[in-house]
Amino acid sequence: MDVITIDNLVKRRGSREILSGISFRARPGRVTGFLGPNGAGKSSTLRILLGLDRATSGAALIGSVPFAKLPDPLAMVGAMLDGPGAHRARTGRAHLRWVARSAGLPRARVDEVLEVVGLTNAASKRVGAYSLGMGRRLGLATALLGDPEILVLDEPVNGLDPDGIRWIRTLLRERAASGRTVLLSGHLMGELAETVDDVVVVNEGKVVADGTLGEVTGAYRTLEDAFFALTTGAAS
Repeated sequence: MDVITIDNLVKRRGSREILSGISFRARPGRVTGFLGPNGAGKSSTLRILLGLDRATSGAALIGSVPFAKLPDPLAMVGAMLDGPGAHRARTGRAHLRWVARSAGLPRARVDEVLEVVGLTNAASKRVGAYSLGMGRRLGLATALLGDPEILVLDEPVNGLDPDGIRWIRTLLRERAASGRTVLLSGHLMGELAETVDDVVVVNEGKVVADGTLGEVTGAYRTLEDAFFALTTGAAS
């Protein structure tokens, strides 16, 4: 059972405290929404989790170890942060082949994930010619290459049309139903309410709500109403 554990995470930059003791878990078989306004600490938390930044104190663990100590990272964690992460001059297929080769994955896996994300017909285009939505699909294809136990996705529906949003919702629900762990951030509250099981809300570097969707929404009419109240002080 591969769990994401964020334990009392603190991050300081100079005199500024970016994260102030953030703690939560994302569990197998669940889609966990990680929500917060801009500057709340979401990106810093995810970057520390993925070994792209260091915490001042606390721990961010995959199972029981930091990301850097995973023996086969791509098979354990698939991540998408900040767009496709591919050189604009490369084709989508060339990018995926490069990632697969570097991870020792079979070349056939590239065509499999291209089909899964609906990019087969655009695989020979250069990434610089991709739309925002196509870039998100390529980023997701990269995350899926190792068929990982855990997905960590930042704004996965950004740039997708309504059919694409429904498709990714189905994909994430299927991953969770198979016993895998999904952690995603986003800002489309209506869509997130259709996708997530659990919700963690952060504001000003602190967790202000953590529970099931129903628990966090509580007396509020919608997740959007709850989010607004929790991040503006209207809930106090």
